[in-house]
Amino acid sequence: MINGYPPGKEELPANRLLSEKSPYLLQHAFNPVHWYPWGEEAFAKAQKEDKPIFLSVGYSSCHWCHVMAHESFEDPGVARLMNQAFICIKVDREERPDIDQMYMTFAQSMTGRGGWPLTIIMTPEKKPFFAATYIPKTGRAGQAGMMEIIPRIKELWVKNRDELLDSADQILDYLKQTQSQPRAQAADFDAAFLARGYAALASIYDPQNGGFGTAPKFPTPHNLFFLLRYWHRTGDKHALQMVEATLQAMRMGGIYDHVGFGFHRYSTDAQWHVPHFEKMLYDQALMAIAYIESYQATGKEEYARTAREILDYVLRDMTAPPGGFFSAEDADSEGEEGKFYVWTAEELQETLDKEEFKLFIRLFDVHESGNFEKGGNILRQRSNLVDAASVLKMSEPDLYERRELIRAKLFLARKKRVHPLKDDKILTDWNGLMIAALAKAAQALPEANGAKYAAAAIKAADFILKEMQTTKGRLLHRYRGEAAIFANLDDYAFLIWGLLDLYETVFDVKYLKAALQLNQTMMRHFWDRDQGGFFFSADDAEALLLRKKEFYDGAIPSGNSITLLCLLRLMHLSGGTELEERAWDLARGFAAADGQPLGHSMLLCSLDYLLGPASEIALLGSMQDVGIIEMLQALRSRFLPNKSVVLVCGEEIRDIAPFTKNLAKVEGKISAYVCTDHVCSLPVTSPKEMMKLFA
Repeated sequence: MINGYPPGKEELPANRLLSEKSPYLLQHAFNPVHWYPWGEEAFAKAQKEDKPIFLSVGYSSCHWCHVMAHESFEDPGVARLMNQAFICIKVDREERPDIDQMYMTFAQSMTGRGGWPLTIIMTPEKKPFFAATYIPKTGRAGQAGMMEIIPRIKELWVKNRDELLDSADQILDYLKQTQSQPRAQAADFDAAFLARGYAALASIYDPQNGGFGTAPKFPTPHNLFFLLRYWHRTGDKHALQMVEATLQAMRMGGIYDHVGFGFHRYSTDAQWHVPHFEKMLYDQALMAIAYIESYQATGKEEYARTAREILDYVLRDMTAPPGGFFSAEDADSEGEEGKFYVWTAEELQETLDKEEFKLFIRLFDVHESGNFEKGGNILRQRSNLVDAASVLKMSEPDLYERRELIRAKLFLARKKRVHPLKDDKILTDWNGLMIAALAKAAQALPEANGAKYAAAAIKAADFILKEMQTTKGRLLHRYRGEAAIFANLDDYAFLIWGLLDLYETVFDVKYLKAALQLNQTMMRHFWDRDQGGFFFSADDAEALLLRKKEFYDGAIPSGNSITLLCLLRLMHLSGGTELEERAWDLARGFAAADGQPLGHSMLLCSLDYLLGPASEIALLGSMQDVGIIEMLQALRSRFLPNKSVVLVCGEEIRDIAPFTKNLAKVEGKISAYVCTDHVCSLPVTSPKEMMKLFA
């Protein structure tokens, strides 16, 4: 892609998307469809010309979005019909998740399914009356195509408009009713609710392949976050076994990039063999956290190694020079999905010597005729490294070293291929997740890599706080040469999460202060004063047909679930008890909205924290003190999810956290004060004494 435009198309006439910043919109800037970006110009023209609106929502790394674009939006015949019948609008779902969420809700209520590309046909007043996902150019397998659908809708708009408008109004009224729920009168949350969540996840666990449900199978790392916490709370071994089996199966499967590292979006089959090849920043962040926490829980080096690999991929390929992280890499290259990642046996033999190739096919599922399309092989491990070393009668370190030499050769060979397109916009919410992942890695993996991860997290956080905030302290959602689009709930919640983890990594008070300030802004503009919970869009954002409030976890956790966790952590770090009260209000909002545990794994993690036991640890000393470093190492070597750590050094932190004002060192020694569920123990002066308090 050149300047965001599709290569070889610059000589064609451009439409109104040419001046946009989104790489996805720019991919369509030379379509013969007369696309408009979302805005008043498009809706005014629809009113003036008395035309319905064709809204197409997608994102740059979406394979089926590309397919529909090539089949229909680049086709002059289809474009002619679209331009005659509609005013056409393109939306990047990653730039405008508020628009995407709202119309996806309509699509799911109208058709029972959702996904991208999302196709909505609506009135000039933005009321939808038709919804679909991918539509082929011409009808096939019982599905009507664009060439049939467009003339039919044009005819209905002229001859049966009243029916269309009545249908649109009925759908809108129904969805407005579902959005309005009475506030729950009681919390009704106890450990039994967590047990229900565990039972629900266990009921859809796949014991043969790891993961949950059937094909297509998604990583959903927040399921693993909750199972780790349930294991920590109850000691249930099956909970930990489900986590480990899933992590190991994904790491060995085709969903993992064994040459360049990082996870693809999802597996099209139940065995994790054949991925949908796009790579998303949020998947890398959340999967890294899952492996880091599993390493803390088990001490197994394989999980630490995988976390390092994921983060090394992000730092190598997804990091913007001034700070911040890019959004995604495409599934396609040279017009084919997965071409960059797939190998023929012949290509492998040309790259490796005979002994290397012999070892490689012992380790990976490679076939002469291929295990994928067109004779290609998707790389997937036959077994884990420990088992392979035993079979090959080699030490695990020796086998790992030999495998790494082979991988490096393949990486250099693959580097010469045409690389998939990169969506280089920087999103505040996804960057918040990556800051959290890097900070957690810096804590749990303190060897040489720890400093590298901390530095990357600091650079990204500083970039966002400087470049993606207004002078009034309001966050902006997207940066690509310039910051724009007012932030949504996820931007605030995920960035606060990242800032809190970064504070507890480097103990620079400015990150805790920034988190508290952003939390105040979030409370002011997103909180539902009538029914509890946080709306996705701010009270002064663009008015849409619905103001969504989401508790359900999708590919990423919901903003409400992360906000609940952040409120509790901020309460423990600052001592502000009003934050805990608001956390309970938020939990009641969830009870009113849904109350069912399945599909709310991240909220279950937050409820685990809310129900306790939860601890705050105040360490008296500085980061230059060996004793403080030793205490931090002890805390970080264990899986202790419901803790917050304050470093009491200087007056600024005592002002932010007044409960630390009267804390003093014991006999001038480095000291730790540990309070659990508002009950404080006597101060201790050694890591061993401190860790006994978590026995």
